[in-house]
Amino acid sequence: MSELPGRAGEPLPDQGVYGISVAAELSGVAVQSLRLYERYGLLTPSRSDGGTRRYSADDLTRLRRISELVEAGVNLAGIARILALEDDNAQLSATNTDLRSSNRTLRQAAKSKADEGSANPGGRS
Repeated sequence: MSELPGRAGEPLPDQGVYGISVAAELSGVAVQSLRLYERYGLLTPSRSDGGTRRYSADDLTRLRRISELVEAGVNLAGIARILALEDDNAQLSATNTDLRSSNRTLRQAAKSKADEGSANPGGRS
């Protein structure tokens, strides 16, 4: 779950709130297809305490991507591979952004330290 609260009264994007029939209606995907996608590991909706599937806004976005790939003629095994690569790419991109930010911070700290040293060469105030 995300740690940031949603807007007042809105569920978080990864919070499962839609039952399978509502998710099917919102996504335009048949209920049996939703179950099939879950069986193939393309989608993993959360479950209520009673075991009922609960789909999130993130799940609906993933369903739209799956539908695009199905319409393009990609089989389910291919879709699984494409989604895994897209997920890996998104994770790598986020990591790269974090590393760039850390690098920028370290460079600024090193520059400040160097500037401080050149303004005070003897180390005395």
